[in-house]
Amino acid sequence: LIWSNQLAYNPYQGTTGFDDEETMLPSYWETKFSRICLGMKNGGETNFIAVNVTASSLYSLIADGKYRPTSLGRDKGKSLLRSRASLQYNCNREGFNTLCGWSGAFQPRARIGILSNEQNNCHSCDSRIGFGTGGHPDFSNSCGNVAKHRADSGDKNIKTMGYILVQ
Repeated sequence: LIWSNQLAYNPYQGTTGFDDEETMLPSYWETKFSRICLGMKNGGETNFIAVNVTASSLYSLIADGKYRPTSLGRDKGKSLLRSRASLQYNCNREGFNTLCGWSGAFQPRARIGILSNEQNNCHSCDSRIGFGTGGHPDFSNSCGNVAKHRADSGDKNIKTMGYILVQ
């Protein structure tokens, strides 16, 4: 629900820099932008990528749950975790509110990210890299990389701290 409302969450933590404290600031629904900077912190390493997209706010892209594709490519998504990242080879559906196959709580999803599959379709994805993630195969990993079943760098479950900045 945090992605679909306009309530600040833990706003003081938004002043502390790149730490491990979660926050959602009014800028989520108030700030127009033409570029998003996405970062993942894993251990002592933080990597960022830029996404050129224009919107009236992140809220306007995410809150309605509508899929909005991007075309960064799997390598760009994997660069958030460098050589540790792993995805299956097929499907590679990416963007905002990305879903794959199934329905309900089991459905693999990412508010921002990429979902992949070992079959040549998007019906049963078992790997993802993203922010606001959930569903199969690991319901507890909300930011990072989960990969099972013939992923390019093997099975992974990497939980990260995510940073989403707009410009």
